[in-house]
Amino acid sequence: MKSDKPKVLHQLAGRPMISHVLDTARKLEPARIAVVCGFGEEQIRSALQADDIVFVRQEEQLGTGHAVMQALPVLDPAATVLVLYGDTPLISEDSLRRLIAAAGSDSLAVLTAVTDRPAGLGRIVRDDRGSFLRIVEEKDATEEEKKIREINTGVCCGPVSLFRDHLGAVGNDNAQKEYYLVDLFAIALNKGIHVATCEVSDEREKLGINDHAQQALLERIVQERQAEALMAQGVTIIDPRRFDLRGSLTCGKDVVIDINVVFEGNVKLGDNVRIGAGCVISNCEIAAGSVISPYSVLESSTMGRENTLGPFCHLRPGCSLADRVHVGNFVEAKKSSLGEGTKAGHLTYIGDSEVGANVNFGAGTITCNYDGANKHRTVIGNDVFIGSDTQLVAPVEIGNGSTLGAGSTITKKVGENELVITRVPQRHIKGWNRPKKASDR
Repeated sequence: MKSDKPKVLHQLAGRPMISHVLDTARKLEPARIAVVCGFGEEQIRSALQADDIVFVRQEEQLGTGHAVMQALPVLDPAATVLVLYGDTPLISEDSLRRLIAAAGSDSLAVLTAVTDRPAGLGRIVRDDRGSFLRIVEEKDATEEEKKIREINTGVCCGPVSLFRDHLGAVGNDNAQKEYYLVDLFAIALNKGIHVATCEVSDEREKLGINDHAQQALLERIVQERQAEALMAQGVTIIDPRRFDLRGSLTCGKDVVIDINVVFEGNVKLGDNVRIGAGCVISNCEIAAGSVISPYSVLESSTMGRENTLGPFCHLRPGCSLADRVHVGNFVEAKKSSLGEGTKAGHLTYIGDSEVGANVNFGAGTITCNYDGANKHRTVIGNDVFIGSDTQLVAPVEIGNGSTLGAGSTITKKVGENELVITRVPQRHIKGWNRPKKASDR
């Protein structure tokens, strides 16, 4: 990956790729999960720390067989072990359950896939009757063996006791000088132990990630799967190929999502919500009937019913909007509450503010909430009209029903139903001559 970050921590749908593998493993209700770490162990521990995970150190990276040997001491000798890979995130629960069933209590089982592009992958070698013989890695395969289309996914299963008894016999007489886990199966056959095979439910499950191109390929697969699941629930997604969910998304009825929308964290959309093109929505709850116009960015905020936002608006964390609020073009709000029916049509900043109902913000209005050291609150009552290009210098309070004239700078409390104008007198200078450029010499 040409990165200081361990490969398995690179992101897929907004989470480390290994997290997808762990989620699938947890669906099987395992007694214990052992994560074998080599490069970047501390980063992996920090990212994945959980009560059901035991971390195992692999001091030297000597191959897959060696990695499994490091984990065996922390496993119950009477249990079944399932070997998964942190860079193969598409493996399904269905395939794993069938693999475990195939292994039973006294056999080993290998998960395979049939593909038209087997290059670079270990091949499944069978005898004339179709029974499993061995797995040969690409670098050690003959030209005839390279033509085999059935490949090893790397995922395998069997009693812990069989792994403990026979992994020690695996050698490293191969091109990589590594201890291949796949060699265990040929050894087991020679000992009279049955080795079963089980094919994946979907050929794409075999796909792993070894570079950023493969990461991008699997990202689109995951995103299209998520889009398909949402559409099956009744969500309209204009183009599933241009949809990104990097967390969880819950939708009501008749939700419409346009192209190039990105959802991050936990997002909840009510009935009849429409999301315009190019929006980024993170950890938000948007109530029924709201419309988010294109290219708006919404972060960690809640929105009531029938809100209209954007285009090009920005809700920073901590905003709470009541019903029928309008936040329009190039309006930014942060850590503020806006009451029912309040409107900020364009070019406005509302920060650290408590705003009542039916307030109108004129264009260019800003709350001056920062004094260079501390943030201060602005409190605005109900039915307030704020003229364009007004500055509210916090801390300040504006009473119900008041009107602030355009171009005013408000530094003191305004009472109820007051008109406040602070603009300077208009001056007229007759016969004014504009400055002219000096003649070129």
